[in-house]
Amino acid sequence: MRVNANLFWILAAFFWAADALYTVWNLIDHGTVEWVGTVGIGLSGILGILIAFYVGASRRAQGGELPEDRVDAEIDDGDPEIGYFSPWSWWPMILALGTALVFLGIAVGIWLCFIGAPLAFLAIIGWYYEYYRNNFAR
Repeated sequence: MRVNANLFWILAAFFWAADALYTVWNLIDHGTVEWVGTVGIGLSGILGILIAFYVGASRRAQGGELPEDRVDAEIDDGDPEIGYFSPWSWWPMILALGTALVFLGIAVGIWLCFIGAPLAFLAIIGWYYEYYRNNFAR
């Protein structure tokens, strides 16, 4: 994770240097500052700093390097429990369709939100209770 944190520090420095160059270039070319690009590139640098700080703090909190970061690590050194995923579930696709309709409704017409929101709500309920009924009940 140290490499990841260093990459984000480098990326933040690059964005801030690009922001300074962009601002100077606009001042020379147009005589004014183009605020949308200047603020956007500067905020990208701030985002790089936030991610670098988070990754570095996570590395310090876990007590050093993960087995995934070491060259001499074996497969058994990692955590065996990564998570549980349903390989045959259709509910995530229905949820994606519902949320896509909600966001499309915000952009195109609010009436699509009235179709997408209940569909997304139904998909969340169905996905949550998938293992409490029928063949897969526990």
